[in-house]
Amino acid sequence: TQFMYSELGFNYAAVGQRKLKSKLKKNFHCVFEGIARTGNQTCLNQIYTELYVTAGGRASVSDQHEFMQIETASRNPDKGETKITHEQIFESSPEKLRPIRAVITKGVAGIGKTVLTQKFALDWAEDKTKQDVHFVFPFMFRELNVLKEKFSLMGLVHHFFTETKEICDFEKFLVVFIFDGLDECRLPLDFHNNEILTDVTQSASVDVLLTNLIRGYLLPSARLWITTRPAAANQIPPECVDMVTEVRGFADPQKEHYFTKRIRDEKNAWRIISHIKKTRSLHIMCHIPIFCWITATVLEDVFKTRDREKLPKTLTEMYIHFLVVQTKVKSLKYDGEARLDHWSPENINMIKSLGKLSFEHLQKGNLIFNKSDLEKCGIDIRAVSISSGVFTQIFKEEKGGLYQNKVFTFVHLSVQEFLAALYVHLMFFDSDVNLLEDENSSEFEDFYQSAVNMTLKSPNGHLDLFLRFLLGLSLQSNQTLLQGLLRKTSVSTQTDISPITIEVTRKYIKKKLNEGLSVDKSISLLYCLNELNDHSLVKKIQESLAFEQLSTDELSPADWSALAFLLLSSEKDLDVFELKKYSASEEAFFRLLPVVKAANKALLSGCNLSEGSFESLSSVLSSHSSVLRELDLSNNDLKDSGVNQLSAGLKSPYCKLEILRLSLCNLNKKSCEMLSFVLSSKSSILREMDLSNNDLEDVGVKLLSSGLESPHCQLQKLRLSGCLVTEEGCRSLFSALSSNRFHLTELDLSYNHPGEAIVKLFSAKLQDQNWKLDVLRYQLDEFNYFYVLILVDYYCFTVIVISFYFVCYITNIM
Repeated sequence: TQFMYSELGFNYAAVGQRKLKSKLKKNFHCVFEGIARTGNQTCLNQIYTELYVTAGGRASVSDQHEFMQIETASRNPDKGETKITHEQIFESSPEKLRPIRAVITKGVAGIGKTVLTQKFALDWAEDKTKQDVHFVFPFMFRELNVLKEKFSLMGLVHHFFTETKEICDFEKFLVVFIFDGLDECRLPLDFHNNEILTDVTQSASVDVLLTNLIRGYLLPSARLWITTRPAAANQIPPECVDMVTEVRGFADPQKEHYFTKRIRDEKNAWRIISHIKKTRSLHIMCHIPIFCWITATVLEDVFKTRDREKLPKTLTEMYIHFLVVQTKVKSLKYDGEARLDHWSPENINMIKSLGKLSFEHLQKGNLIFNKSDLEKCGIDIRAVSISSGVFTQIFKEEKGGLYQNKVFTFVHLSVQEFLAALYVHLMFFDSDVNLLEDENSSEFEDFYQSAVNMTLKSPNGHLDLFLRFLLGLSLQSNQTLLQGLLRKTSVSTQTDISPITIEVTRKYIKKKLNEGLSVDKSISLLYCLNELNDHSLVKKIQESLAFEQLSTDELSPADWSALAFLLLSSEKDLDVFELKKYSASEEAFFRLLPVVKAANKALLSGCNLSEGSFESLSSVLSSHSSVLRELDLSNNDLKDSGVNQLSAGLKSPYCKLEILRLSLCNLNKKSCEMLSFVLSSKSSILREMDLSNNDLEDVGVKLLSSGLESPHCQLQKLRLSGCLVTEEGCRSLFSALSSNRFHLTELDLSYNHPGEAIVKLFSAKLQDQNWKLDVLRYQLDEFNYFYVLILVDYYCFTVIVISFYFVCYITNIM
């Protein structure tokens, strides 16, 4: 029977809350670190390492491979972003006018999103945080996908959380719904056409319930926390999202904290930390917590059983070791014996079957599999459950058979990519079948070249890591690690891969690097060369830089890619990148554009840039992954057309630029109009702008002033030196600053004709405590401002304007 909110109703709520907290503590107190069901449970509070989580941005979609996204994040671990903890979810900043209802947290696979939500729920259940919240209900989209019947919102909650069945309405309570794994959602989530529901007791499909809950039609007082991989982040309409956060995984301090807690032997822990710092690809991957677990698992085994001087240095080596370790664990724990050759026929068949599943679904972009998918690949589900470290059953079986359909996934996407590569390798060398070409070829060179070509054709780079693993498996040293698995099991006539074949593959990759590929594809191929132990391109550039003998006129496209790769690895160059150090040319600009995108400050002054450059720069500014804060384009022929292209990027909500220098760029009034729109844009965070030595004149300054008047304008410093501004233009500036007096602190009007009256007007206002303007620059003696010198030669008559002036600084001392 439904009840009003009497004392009895709140008693039911108190009992339900106590039971719910007990359930959440039971569910989340212990976790399986990388291993499901058959592994040893670990106390979450004991192993939890604070993740690097940032607030801000939008739910954007990235078309990069997630490894490249991790690399991008690793280059700029703390560039002015707001770091938050899981306790600060739903906490609004002072400038927010309304409370935060819906939060999206995005992050690549395995970065720790699920554990973050589990820690939040556990801390609430243990009365450690968010005690103003009455109920926390964690859902997984995997669980919601299988529900075919209709529910009311209250019915859905009671279905999963029977502890609250006595409560018939949550309107009087503060409720948090957690929906984990939006990228795994198979529901339509049709926000535009789904019927509108406002009654929490009215039944509908789960899809309709979710869209109405997210839109706020159902239970508008509730708070929602949705996690997702970046590729699915835009499924939720932006108007329904109040806050976007991103899990960056482990920064360097968190990596160290994890390994020192995870590895009991402190000496070995610091050996691991030192090793991954020396190996760039491993260091990047260790931003992902699950990869730290893989690394710890492998290196602990290496310390016990192998030559400690031969630690894995490439991703292929690391994943081979991981596969070997897990196979040994399975043989010892479930087969009851520690074999010297743990590659039993059963283990080999299991690896091949998992590899087939991996490859077929990697091509389709599938990361989650059902019972039917496994059976098609000849996989026994009971056997899967004991392949604990390699394959994990991620659906818990609730009492009463709540989930009739079990769902499976690999512990991490990279494990699926490795097994897919291993399967393709085995099929070629054991069965003479080339899965990468329609026309089957048994030539080694054709096999690897077809793999390179197939990967380069991928629009989103989803096969990049697969290719690295496949090429890495060609090395004899790696095949030795897998010698039991790689023995011939069929009528194959293949022999060992010769050094000549590997060298042919290396040359083919370098040939591709010289074909003008996109930067991401070029960097991916450089990583492939690293897996083949070929560091020649990068080493050549390193040596040239070290001896200051780099001649950009002689660089091939492959050399340029290697230079970009090196600069992207340099903290110094990413803090301040100056293009002139390498070449003041447009070619150098385009070749090193990824460095501009990754840099905090880009100095491109006097680099002969043209219209095409500014279009590319606009794309950089509007990229969600760009961290560019300061841009100097002075002394380039930008013109109005260039400003027009640049302004599109400057108005982007993803633009993070704070300082823009456009001195001597041949700008006029049209540029001022476009920059005015930028300054008045809600998303603009420009703090400083230099437009000196452009013929803006009074008309241009008037147009610019309208942007300065905008309440959205954040500008603090404006330089208009030598812009042919007279008293009329200065009055427009004065009027604008009077309207919006809270931001601009410094104004440079030197080399102009402000007039004595304007100087007095500004000087008087500097004494006004309500004005923020502290520094004003202008000429004391404007009557001696011009001196005309006439030069006559055979062909032309030239007038040169030379300025003799003394700059006055007037500072408002409060």
